[in-house]
Amino acid sequence: MTVSIRASLLLSALAMAGVTAAFSAPPDEEHATPPVGPTASSVSDTKSAPHTAHWSYGGEGGPDRWGELAPENKPCAIGGQQSPIDLTRPLTASLDVPVARWSPANGAQVVNNGHTLQVNITSPGSLQLDGKDYALKQFHFHHPSEHTIDGKSFPLEIHFVHASPDGALAVIGVMVDGGAVNPSLNPIWAVAPAKEGTAEAAGEINLDAFLPEGSSLYRYEGSLTTPPCSETVHWTVMSTPITASPSQLAAFAQLFPMNARPIQPLNRRFILRTSG
Repeated sequence: MTVSIRASLLLSALAMAGVTAAFSAPPDEEHATPPVGPTASSVSDTKSAPHTAHWSYGGEGGPDRWGELAPENKPCAIGGQQSPIDLTRPLTASLDVPVARWSPANGAQVVNNGHTLQVNITSPGSLQLDGKDYALKQFHFHHPSEHTIDGKSFPLEIHFVHASPDGALAVIGVMVDGGAVNPSLNPIWAVAPAKEGTAEAAGEINLDAFLPEGSSLYRYEGSLTTPPCSETVHWTVMSTPITASPSQLAAFAQLFPMNARPIQPLNRRFILRTSG
């Protein structure tokens, strides 16, 4: 199905009562022992980034040390177009609006790679941006949000990672705030491994439901937000958040209490925004 990022996208009406407990659920909810698959190799924000150095979000392998952990990580320390950033004081512009041609995902693989939950999907569709096609490779989650909007952080941010045949990357960032339950999260949460491992998602994942209705958007040039911090990413971040229920947000936060890189300097870059 072809959809415009600015088109109205309706959330599924099949709202479930809450999260099927595959995480360790909050104390006031029932939970079951989550299925844990075989140990997964680490998967970063894109394809297969080197994982020889043990990076983390705190301590000796934390963000302020990423650039020292491996030679390929130097952009983390010396790059001039690093992500995430605070999306503030944008220039309003007439921009080419990304067009997502996403298909419902069946048989998705949910990977706990030790840094996040990543959802790998086959034949999920593509994104057209500035006349170029990018294939959707995977999406993953950060708690709290990595980008901020006018200094405001959100409980969760989803990154939809697309790649073109020549290696360019286009990532769509979607903020998630507390509110109504998000049915599209349930097939992922239901099987998410509590440790590093993989599991197959049960049922269909409606990717369109992760896009906010009628949102304006920000665009800027940046990097991966994990090592090796390569400055190869065309970023699009939606200005309007979608929602997830408090129990859905708590489930992810319990598994990953903090997996967000700190805000990086804007330097000489421009932030552009459409009027949605």
